[in-house]
Amino acid sequence: MSYDGRVHTVQIDGLTRHLPLFEVAPGVKIAIFNMLGDREVVETAAAQLARRAPAADVILVPEVKAVPLGHALSMHTGIPYVVVRKVRKPYMVDCLETEVVSITTGKPQTLFIDGKDRALIAGKRALLVDDVISTGSTLRGLRQLVAEAGASIAGELAVFTEGDESRWPDVIALGNLPVFLD
Repeated sequence: MSYDGRVHTVQIDGLTRHLPLFEVAPGVKIAIFNMLGDREVVETAAAQLARRAPAADVILVPEVKAVPLGHALSMHTGIPYVVVRKVRKPYMVDCLETEVVSITTGKPQTLFIDGKDRALIAGKRALLVDDVISTGSTLRGLRQLVAEAGASIAGELAVFTEGDESRWPDVIALGNLPVFLD
């Protein structure tokens, strides 16, 4: 990825952020949204999503950038959250796992639900939460893990979708990030 100094400006409930544009393929740039360390954005986005979230029993959030959002959403709703890991640690046993390809890494990744979290999910209604839904790869992985855990999907939430909004009719999002073609 390369950065040429240009930005895309977004608003989240009155907060303004300038997102750097990175080239992810020849002639294709995306705005990179990184909420890590931005307490105002995390809290504001979580409050807005909490107001729009359907009834659920558990929140699933992939690591890393969406974890603060999952935590804040859990605090706003009182719904417990589970972090879907991208690296299996030695202490994780009896995991559920699935492979995805993320636009930000460009490589296959494996998503894991630790065995200790399976009971929180089994038979429950899950909210799938991410910071940005771009290609849908992570979302498809989360859906597969929910099915393997014997749960159902109550809703899918994100701060932003990316690209053609019609690709995400069921995602509750606070905004959409365009894909920039040179």
